[in-house]
Amino acid sequence: MVDRLAARHGPLMFHQSGGCCDGSSPMCYPRGEFRVGGSDVLLGLVAGDTPFWMSAAQYAYWRHTHLTVDVVPGRGSGFSLEAPEGVRFLLRSRLLTDEELERIAAEPPPRRG
Repeated sequence: MVDRLAARHGPLMFHQSGGCCDGSSPMCYPRGEFRVGGSDVLLGLVAGDTPFWMSAAQYAYWRHTHLTVDVVPGRGSGFSLEAPEGVRFLLRSRLLTDEELERIAAEPPPRRG
């Protein structure tokens, strides 16, 4: 789905704000159409080179988990690019292992917007 959307819209980005309703789902935008700020944390890249940003408040809750961006049937937010496709992005999570937590603790803090 990310590849299909990128072919249609160009480079993409994800952002997870953590509000209620659709704010609790990862939103997919054309890169640069959503402005990240100093309170946003870059978690990593999805599907090769698509940045995934999360609000710092959400990151405080999720920092101990491994997150996977998934796509499932259903209608997501009208603001996210996948909505017209009849699918929606969601996050699946699992707790990080002790080894993963130790590795992350040794790394520099994640980049902010």
